Amino acid sequence: MRQINLHQEIDNAKFGRFHWILLSVCALIIIFDGYDLVIYGVVLPKLMASWNLSPLQAGALGSYALFGMMFGALFFGPLSDRIGRKKVIALCVILFSFFTFLNGFARDVFEFGVCRFIAGLGIGGVMPNVVALMTEYAPKKIRNLLVTIMFSGYSVGGMLSAGLGMWLVPDFGWSSVFFVAIIPLVLLPVILKFLPESPGFLSRGNQSSHLANIVKKLNPIFKHQPDDVFVYPIETSNSTPLVALFKDGRTLTTLMFWVSFFMCLLMVYALGSWLPKLMNQAGYPLGSSIMFLMVLNIGAIFGAVGGGWLADKLNPRSVLTAFFALATVSISLLGFKSSAIVLNLLVAIAGATTIGTQIVLYSYVGQFYPLKIRSTGIGWSSGVGRTGAILGPMLGGTLLSMQLPTPFYFYAFAIPGLIACVAIQFTNRVTR
Repeated sequence: MRQINLHQEIDNAKFGRFHWILLSVCALIIIFDGYDLVIYGVVLPKLMASWNLSPLQAGALGSYALFGMMFGALFFGPLSDRIGRKKVIALCVILFSFFTFLNGFARDVFEFGVCRFIAGLGIGGVMPNVVALMTEYAPKKIRNLLVTIMFSGYSVGGMLSAGLGMWLVPDFGWSSVFFVAIIPLVLLPVILKFLPESPGFLSRGNQSSHLANIVKKLNPIFKHQPDDVFVYPIETSNSTPLVALFKDGRTLTTLMFWVSFFMCLLMVYALGSWLPKLMNQAGYPLGSSIMFLMVLNIGAIFGAVGGGWLADKLNPRSVLTAFFALATVSISLLGFKSSAIVLNLLVAIAGATTIGTQIVLYSYVGQFYPLKIRSTGIGWSSGVGRTGAILGPMLGGTLLSMQLPTPFYFYAFAIPGLIACVAIQFTNRVTR
């Protein structure tokens, strides 16, 4: 009888076809996740004009999806630790795809807000689960890089949303961009065919044939024998998953993760919701102001992939410290008059060090917590952080209603970066 350690097999595996497929499927999910989320910033100027919304009303409406994301992350993260990641990911895809599609038929603020909230449940729930799944199957040497490449699909989705918005909205109205969101629901059978289940969940269910098939894909020279026993060492705990986040010296790090997520997501969603409107108010035409949203997400891709690569070479905490500092500086400078080249460069750096930082932060958290509480750790960090995401659009709306000078909006969006830079210093260097 042989004992096959799944954790070692995965850690030492060479990047191959199995990883390509997993990376592609997870990235596809995140692309549409990002599309469905960023879409509000694209249609916001049109919605404000069509429904005669005040800045405060628009900010509150933008927060409905973020409330849903908070509850989705808090609920679906721990649920997948119990029933498996694949089932939860499928349910979340159905929620965010179908209800974003329904948004296109909304006739008033109430219907729009309800659809955004339910879609937000799926958007928030899918994120911690794809991060956990990618973390569990990625080879150890390139784990940060693969997770951040996968998660950069969020920015691709944001670019897709902005690009289609510039094309569709002027000719077909704001509702047209929501109809595109039905695509992942149509592709769900394909997604489920190629998406593997968590190795930890499979090992608990004694599904030897599935595990042997996975090991064979990871290691082509592996020969399965009938008496093989597959083990996936899991740290046991007598505590519930949430309580376990504060056990074994994890309390301070857990709290600082929550602070970092809160501040990071506040910056991400304040910029994502209000950047086109602020640029439009500063004198740029609507098409050009939406283009800044695309530049923001292009920068995010470079920040995510570059940050993931640096995190594998250095310590993730050091990378996050530098990124939060750069976010503070770049966002502060957006309020000043600059040439087109400098302004676009600052927007790209802001995207790299806010959206990109968020992605590196997900990877860091995913590796810090042991498998038994991994989705719970990511889900609660993300869920608590969603309160910052909720406040982002509301903060922008409140400031805009006060009619402050343009630099003050960006100063307010930059301060959270400084706070997160300090908070990340108190997290544990050791990742699992």
